[in-house]
Amino acid sequence: MNLDDLTSEYADIEKRLSDPAVHADQAEARRLGKRYAELRPVVEAARDLTAARADAETARELAAEDPAFAEEATQLDGRIEELEETLRRLLVPRDPNDDKDVILEIKAGEGGEESALFAGDLLRMYLRHAERIGWKTEIIDAQPSDLGGYKDVTVAVKSRPSTDGVWARLKYEGGVHRVQRVPATESQGRIHTSAAGVFVMPEAEDIDVQIDPNDLRVDVFRSSGPGGQSVNTTDSAVRITHLPTGIVVSCQNEKSQLQNKEQALRILRARLLAAAQEEADAAAAAERKSQVRTVDRSERVRTYNFPENRISDHRVGYKAYNLDHVLDGDLHNVIQALVDADMEHKLAQAT
Repeated sequence: MNLDDLTSEYADIEKRLSDPAVHADQAEARRLGKRYAELRPVVEAARDLTAARADAETARELAAEDPAFAEEATQLDGRIEELEETLRRLLVPRDPNDDKDVILEIKAGEGGEESALFAGDLLRMYLRHAERIGWKTEIIDAQPSDLGGYKDVTVAVKSRPSTDGVWARLKYEGGVHRVQRVPATESQGRIHTSAAGVFVMPEAEDIDVQIDPNDLRVDVFRSSGPGGQSVNTTDSAVRITHLPTGIVVSCQNEKSQLQNKEQALRILRARLLAAAQEEADAAAAAERKSQVRTVDRSERVRTYNFPENRISDHRVGYKAYNLDHVLDGDLHNVIQALVDADMEHKLAQAT
């Protein structure tokens, strides 16, 4: 869609939103409002560019009689270049899931108990990062380890109203995260390397994924804590198997079987949406760096080096020596490096 079409669409939506009848359908009103917010920066940048070009032309005409206007024309030319670049970036096709919330899973991998402790560190990092931004978090399911880490933990992360979705930022976190440090379990002071896997999925709504109850096998069992001991005297934990795909989801965090089933279905919808998108994107898979499916130390996207206080993202060559701040939730610069690299890649493909 070209700029004229987008401008026309913006004007049409603006007109429709001023009609009280449209707001009788709340879902349609939200859809229009969301699209209106997406188009506003594009239209405003286009208007600013048109105005700057007109002003620059006027300044050049006046400069023929009064040289004092030549400097103004030069400044406006610089402003035009900035606006053209801004508009070029705004017109890059947007990820349709960028406004979605996410389901984030952290799984301990190679490294035994140390990997589970690192998974706990990653969980705290993401929770602190969300707190800094104002996102809401909810631990949906967790399997703690004996020493206080996590074998597996699933978190829902929701954005604030009227802001970019969580997926727009956290989608880059998927992959194997490797840690290098002296473990609490190591008595000789030797540096060990272990890993944990981070899996990020856009949270699916009912409208995104339809699940046929006949395609589900639901099993119930008793919740268990560290070491496998039972923490509940009733069969409140739920395991759901999606028969057509073989995807299995379990949840035991809530006290009631119904609540655990609802949370498990929430995770299942996200996994089915992710699977459907992965299948749809298969043709372009060679050009995209997908999230790894194994938690192997050699297949890492990021390394957390404690002795050097260093954080390294291997996909874009990012490196900084503020690991302590990053683990405390200061992830902005790390993620921004990935956002910028992704944008440059898209711009290169568009030219």
